Amino acid sequence: MFSTPRDLDNAGFSTQVVHAGESKNKPYGALTTPIVQTSTYTFEDSASIVDHMRRKEQNLPLLRGEYGRYGNPTQEAVEHKMAALEGGEGAILFASGMAAVTNALLTCLSAGDHLILTDDCYRRTRQFATEFLNRLDIRCTLVPLDDEGALEAAITPRTRAILSETPTNPYLRVVDLDRLGALGRAHGLLTIVDSTFGTPYNVRPLEHDIDLVIHSATKYLGGHNDLLAGVAVGRADLLARMRETNHMVGAVADPHAAYLLLRGLKTLSLRMERHNANGQRIAEFLEGHPGVRRVWYPGLASHPDHDLACRLMRGCGGVVSFELEADLAATARCIDALQLPYIGPSLGGVESIVEQPALMSHYSLNEDERAAIGIRGELVRYAAGVEDADDLIADLAQALDRAARGDAEAVREEAGC
Repeated sequence: MFSTPRDLDNAGFSTQVVHAGESKNKPYGALTTPIVQTSTYTFEDSASIVDHMRRKEQNLPLLRGEYGRYGNPTQEAVEHKMAALEGGEGAILFASGMAAVTNALLTCLSAGDHLILTDDCYRRTRQFATEFLNRLDIRCTLVPLDDEGALEAAITPRTRAILSETPTNPYLRVVDLDRLGALGRAHGLLTIVDSTFGTPYNVRPLEHDIDLVIHSATKYLGGHNDLLAGVAVGRADLLARMRETNHMVGAVADPHAAYLLLRGLKTLSLRMERHNANGQRIAEFLEGHPGVRRVWYPGLASHPDHDLACRLMRGCGGVVSFELEADLAATARCIDALQLPYIGPSLGGVESIVEQPALMSHYSLNEDERAAIGIRGELVRYAAGVEDADDLIADLAQALDRAARGDAEAVREEAGC
């Protein structure tokens, strides 16, 4: 394995994203951490195997690899860097964000246990908790993330964990991390927060007594829409259990994805500054547009969690959700009129991406099912990239204008004009 990473505990965030987790002296004198593209590792002789196995038995730091499912030097560099950025004792890299979520829950919950999940969480996380875990006799209760009384009332003698997100998807609700952490400590519960939308640049849940923070590294951390990965950061004892689970489940990130993530992380602070600025400007523009009914962005005073965001977050990211003064069809016409963003289901990359949740992420649900979770046909989720804000806003303005003209023409046609 590589030499010990440098001690950068007192360095600034931008210095850490570049240098944390990586040794200065890399193999072959390379400047960048190389891709160690191997599935297995060989030993010189039997004595070296015995020495390796004894170190594992004694939980001593391993000097080398054994098999690709158990670790990889490129992967470990990412884990060291993420632990430093989140302020955790360690980190585990997974094949996807959902792999990190499911691993955490499968590791920490057993038959008969109870999980509390705050509402407005990612749809697949909610589906896994309410459907898949139910098959394992693990019950789940959904509670409003801003109702502290309901959250505490949901705790039972069988409750083992609380899982939340901040900000949430798609309404960008912000969890009071201090209260959540205190509640977990008071009741001896594991607290897990998915901070994909937050990123360690904008918020660090572990600093608020949260036990485990999870990211879909596919999004902001990778930043270039070219990889799938997930990360979990937290206490060493919890991560050791999760790592053992993953040795059996095998949801490991491949070395090339780890390398792309390591490269993407080095510009995280620069990209997040632009994402934050673009998100704020777009939200302010949309809030003042007559064709927009409501904007959901924590950086706006109109957002229900604005004060919390100001207290807990450095910035609010590039995702802006908004509802048009239109129906599903007219909203689709507006999205089709946009020239700069791609239409797609992801976020957090350098390119802007837009989606209409009713026609993409929630298409499989009927109208009543979507309405029950607040997904209306006129809802748009706009994930601003790092383009010039003036260009993104001008593009939004022309699309909203074209959509409005189209609606007016449709009304005239229906009236027989």
